[in-house]
Amino acid sequence: MNPLADITVVSLEQAVAAPFATRQLADLGARVIKVERPGRGDFARGYDETVSGMSSHFVWLNRSKESVALDLKSELGLRAVRELAARADVFVQNLAPGAAERLGLGADDLRAHNPRLIHVSISGYGTGGPYTTKKAYDLLVQCEAGLVSITGTPDDPSKVGISAADIAAGMYAYSGILTALIQRGRTGEGATLEISMLEALGEWMGFPLNYALYGGAPPARSGARHAAIAPYGPFRCGDGEQVFLGIQNEREWARFCEQVLGAPDLATDPRFERNSQRVDNSDELVAEIERAFTDRTAEQAAARLEEVGIANALLRTMASFADHPQLAARGRWADYASPVGPLRALIPPATLEGHTPVMGPVPDVGQHTDAVLAELGLDPDSFASAVDHDPEGTP
Repeated sequence: MNPLADITVVSLEQAVAAPFATRQLADLGARVIKVERPGRGDFARGYDETVSGMSSHFVWLNRSKESVALDLKSELGLRAVRELAARADVFVQNLAPGAAERLGLGADDLRAHNPRLIHVSISGYGTGGPYTTKKAYDLLVQCEAGLVSITGTPDDPSKVGISAADIAAGMYAYSGILTALIQRGRTGEGATLEISMLEALGEWMGFPLNYALYGGAPPARSGARHAAIAPYGPFRCGDGEQVFLGIQNEREWARFCEQVLGAPDLATDPRFERNSQRVDNSDELVAEIERAFTDRTAEQAAARLEEVGIANALLRTMASFADHPQLAARGRWADYASPVGPLRALIPPATLEGHTPVMGPVPDVGQHTDAVLAELGLDPDSFASAVDHDPEGTP
């Protein structure tokens, strides 16, 4: 029996944050019923067609779920969602701000009929304050949280290459749901959770925020290097490739100078003796290290760093990550089904001994509508008007 096998989740979800949270629950065995727009479904289905015609975002976020297509502008559609919520353990929504409440699907309405329900709302900025109704996409929240301001090169700020704000919100929703389930097991009562992307990402900004508030200035944008630790980051080798390394203390620094650079005197050079001095003189430090690496390839440099016990890495592409020897050796890949055939994905990182993650199929839009309605004792034929069209303005 999987850890969450007796938990039912109903989710009015779209895009990334909420689907990311509920997919974690589904992989642990929860039954996740995804309510989508009729016809086109979750708009993330249309982001691209790179996975044999399916969206790369969608297949990542939506395996192991059941899809029910209902028109929330119809009374029949709303009735079905309310009946699902009345039987559910968890209800998740990331509709436009205020939409769930206008539809009668807010926490007060649903928990009045199901006090054990854990009601979760994910939004860009949270309820209350001047940003409550402001549109929030991942890039925009990265900007508002200050992440873009500290990311990139000295000349060009940059967003993070993944949906960091969405993922942060999804992870806090996931951990919050697990916490609420534990609490419910003690008290018998459900809970109301609200997660904002801004606050979730803001938690991840603790280091630069403290650095700026108490240091008088934010960490400088430093590309792939570190604003407060040196040497830390990429260094070019004789073959034109880069090796990445990180040194965390003075003991490692002295060993690196002696056994990798062959220049023990650098360890006590006034420019480099302490970490703060190395950061202040980073250009000279890089020149010294790259000078010593001119007679080695990046792989040779990495091998020597490994021998000496200095943390290191080679820069991998997505293709070489997919072939990573460590993941292969640990058997961390598994196949799962989809409407376009078998797909491969990493096994979820938190795996419990004796349990196998579900990793079920990716659903088609509305694939499970009739079966779920029948479970509720509702005639699927009577819901035809609630599933056959997608009026403009559906949240």
